[in-house]
Amino acid sequence: MSDQGTTAAPARPQPGAVRQLIGASRPISWVNTAYPFAAAYLLSAGRLDAVLVIGTLYFLVPYNLLMYGTNDVFDYESDLRNPRKGGFEGVVLGLRWHRTVLWSAALSNAPFLVYLVVVGGPASTAVLALSVFAVVAYSAPGLRFKERPVLDSVTSSTHFVSPAAFGLALAGAEPGRATVATMVAFFLWGMASHAFGAVQDIAADRAAGIASVATWLGARSTVRAAMVGYALASAAMLAAGWPGALAAVIPLPYLVSIAPFRDLSDDECERARPGWRRFLWLNLVSGFLVTQLLIALAQGWL
Repeated sequence: MSDQGTTAAPARPQPGAVRQLIGASRPISWVNTAYPFAAAYLLSAGRLDAVLVIGTLYFLVPYNLLMYGTNDVFDYESDLRNPRKGGFEGVVLGLRWHRTVLWSAALSNAPFLVYLVVVGGPASTAVLALSVFAVVAYSAPGLRFKERPVLDSVTSSTHFVSPAAFGLALAGAEPGRATVATMVAFFLWGMASHAFGAVQDIAADRAAGIASVATWLGARSTVRAAMVGYALASAAMLAAGWPGALAAVIPLPYLVSIAPFRDLSDDECERARPGWRRFLWLNLVSGFLVTQLLIALAQGWL
């Protein structure tokens, strides 16, 4: 059939640099790193100051651009095969923007890191260094912790727990039983969440030759391991004593949410997507509940 006289469809316009940069930083996840830092620092230091504001701004956007932007650049081949990429769960970063994203991440992080090192001490600087290393090591070539099963979940959890640990160190907090129990619970929650999130990507990751805890264990075992992780996180919070033990209920809805996928086969991995979407919304509910608990503590109601 001749195509004479037909007109080619116009090329689909590509998003501009600002939209690509914002998309690469995952706005839906900004609060997941900024909130732990702000809450830990404010509760420990007991004051509103420039360190709180600047630290919160850092963990809100530049930190996430470094984390997710680096991931989008070096996971490009996998993202092309991943049906969930291209929306609020993450952009498919065009090749022309890879260098821009990496430079923007580096340049936006640098001034904040210099400031936070200057106002901190050896302990907080060590935690900050570990946090940034974990962010880069997860995706960067030569390290690629995301392709080392189990270490990928450990590293991902570090991304979210380390801002809180940094806030505590920066405020000079002395960790007691409640603080240690909370951090352990948070870390277990983070590992479980990463593992479950990786289930839906099993097919795309295997097609791109990328390993993960989910490609290693398989969908069924990974979901069940994540359920155990949430249960252990709940148990860890019980060790915090009153009133921190009240937060032991928070991991339980996550466990219930993913339980229907406990018999999922690898071929059905993409069926886990509704569970992951529920996870994203559960984070907002959990954040609200944690905030109410912190307010109650601050007001002396508990």
